[in-house]
Amino acid sequence: MSVDLVLWRHADARDARDGLSDADRPLTPKGERQAARMAHWLNRHLPDTTRVLVSPTLRTRQTALALDRKIRLCEALGPGAGVESLLATARWPDSREPVLVVGHQDTLGLTAAYLLSGKVQAWTVRKGAVWWIRQRDRHDGIEVLLHAAISAEQV
Repeated sequence: MSVDLVLWRHADARDARDGLSDADRPLTPKGERQAARMAHWLNRHLPDTTRVLVSPTLRTRQTALALDRKIRLCEALGPGAGVESLLATARWPDSREPVLVVGHQDTLGLTAAYLLSGKVQAWTVRKGAVWWIRQRDRHDGIEVLLHAAISAEQV
């Protein structure tokens, strides 16, 4: 049996200026294109049963909405969330269905590093990119592997 956790960093967003709060930064036209390309790729590869969990910021919501799937906003995935918060919200690795988390750097990079190396380290997930992590049962124990790491420009 395998369990999938897909980490999707929000696409390119406007800078926090012109009176915008960090939470209210929208995607740029480039970000909208990134989100659409990655959503198309994800929809071809993700099972229909995938739970989509999204930080409540505008840029993450806009990124996730490109999927045209049911999403769940989760305060626990907002900017500055920790690895433990993300894993608890996603119910990793106990979830019975794949989970897609649309969130932020540094949380996504720290989570990927922890799951793949066993250490919380500052890894970078590019804007609009996906890191697909899979845990599977093997005859000699549990294996965690990087199933895919892809940027919006690569799809």
